[in-house]
Amino acid sequence: MRVLAAAVLAPIAIAIAWYGGWLWAVLVMLATIGLYLEWLVIVGLVRDWRASVPGVAALAMAGICLIAAKLDAALIVLAIGLVAVALLSQERRQWSATGFFYAAAAELASVLVRQDPVNGFAALFFILLVVWAADIGGYFAGRGIGGPKLWPKISPKKTWAGAIGGFAGSLAVAAVFSAAGAGKTGPLMALGAFLSVISQLGDLFESAVKRRFGVKDSSHIIPGHGGLLDRLDGFVAAVVAAAILGFLRGGADGVGRGLMVW
Repeated sequence: MRVLAAAVLAPIAIAIAWYGGWLWAVLVMLATIGLYLEWLVIVGLVRDWRASVPGVAALAMAGICLIAAKLDAALIVLAIGLVAVALLSQERRQWSATGFFYAAAAELASVLVRQDPVNGFAALFFILLVVWAADIGGYFAGRGIGGPKLWPKISPKKTWAGAIGGFAGSLAVAAVFSAAGAGKTGPLMALGAFLSVISQLGDLFESAVKRRFGVKDSSHIIPGHGGLLDRLDGFVAAVVAAAILGFLRGGADGVGRGLMVW
């Protein structure tokens, strides 16, 4: 079931990423709303409308702004949403605010990386493949080799062998991109290594939050995989880090170029 779900969902995600524009922005908006609601499920606040309603409304309105290419408006809406969630939440407000910030950062980063008309898809595709390679490489290396645990208190199944296997898988993706002429070898290998580590840290972060609240899966929306948070935790960390790096090098309109052109 895990393989079948991935075989169906991955090509759909890649196709929408390739199309870009409003379709990708809509997918990102829906996914980040799902991420926020699953976060609220984990921390036990999903039934508290003071946390869920303003957060979902802000993510939806920011998504509409991003579809209309109004980045400034999206930033304002998300800032207001963060303040509203923090002020209105009566219980565990630090957790609801953290969850909203997490989803909002994912929403902004995912759209900014893709919007570069020349390098956007290459940058987004690179991030997706690095994250998937880290996940797949880690899974098979961890199962096949085993050995010492990476951080047993947080994620009892993850091993050092899995972490190294995931790292190697990400480097393989960077090497393929370089061989295909998508960029210089050195910078792409360094970027792949960096995003692999960030992706695995994002996975551990979500595991730590679930363990803090005694939750195994964020939901069961994806057969064989669990919830959106369970599948996108590494991607969220990687795409946010990539967007920051790309923004620093290429500005808001050239995040993809900032990542891929060195």
